[in-house]
Amino acid sequence: MKINGLIYQLPTLIRSLIIAFVLVLSIGFYTGLLFVSDTSDVSVSGIEEQYNGNELQQNADIMKFKKSSREMLTIIHTHILSMSLIFFLLGGLLSITRLNKQLKYFLVLEPFLSVILTFGGIYLMWLGITWMKYIVLISGILMTVSFILSSLIVLYQSICKK
Repeated sequence: MKINGLIYQLPTLIRSLIIAFVLVLSIGFYTGLLFVSDTSDVSVSGIEEQYNGNELQQNADIMKFKKSSREMLTIIHTHILSMSLIFFLLGGLLSITRLNKQLKYFLVLEPFLSVILTFGGIYLMWLGITWMKYIVLISGILMTVSFILSSLIVLYQSICKK
C-alpha cells in the first residue's frame, strides 16, 4: 500500500479535521513548553533544581524542594503515556505526507527515543545521577524540534494542494 503523499488525496473534511487537531495539539504542546520555561528557565541547573530542589542555596529567589517519589512517579507516568500518544498520532499523520523516507523515519521514531531519554533522565537525575540533566536538556530540545517540524509538515501538506 502506497501511503507516501496520501494526505493530498484525502477529502477536504478529513484534511480540515487534521488541521484542527494539529493546531489544538500544538497549542497544548507549546503551553507545556511555557510551563517548562517558567519552572526551569530551560537550563541544566534549572532542570535539576525543579526536581531535586534548591533548599541548600542561600540566595535562591524561589525556594524549591526535592520532589517526593509519588510526585516523580506521577510526573513520569503521565508524561510518558501522554507524549507517546501525542507522537503516535502525529507520526501517523506524518506517515501519510509526501516526504523523504529517511527524514520521515527520523521524525516518526525520534520523539519516542526522546520521551524515554527525557523522562527516564529526569528520574535518574532525581535518583542522584545529576549529569543526566544534560541528556534531559538535549533530548527535550530534540523532541521539541521533531514536534515542530512534524506538525508544520502535516499542516502545510493538509492546507496545500499538490
